[in-house]
Amino acid sequence: MKKIHIAIGVLDIARSVEDYSRRLECAPSVVIPNEYALWRTANVNFSIRRVSQSSGTLRHLGWEDASVSQFSQDVDVNGITWERFNAKLQAKEIKESWPQSNYEGK
Repeated sequence: MKKIHIAIGVLDIARSVEDYSRRLECAPSVVIPNEYALWRTANVNFSIRRVSQSSGTLRHLGWEDASVSQFSQDVDVNGITWERFNAKLQAKEIKESWPQSNYEGK
């Protein structure tokens, strides 16, 4: 299965988790306090990451794709980075960035 991935930068993780949980009508799959959150719904793979400025900016887009065996990325004609990964690769990236996380993915 392939679903769109949207990643944005935010200034306040806690407030953003509250807002996006309401908008997506579900709790995040993982929250790294003050750093990162990820929602994996049937329709979208949506993540937020704390940034120091320019809140609400697009970090990148991509595809969560179960058929992918390795992480890849490229840039489109508009300069937007597109990533391609599976759920296990995303979980591995989360654990590498935040070793204290016990997120395993699906």
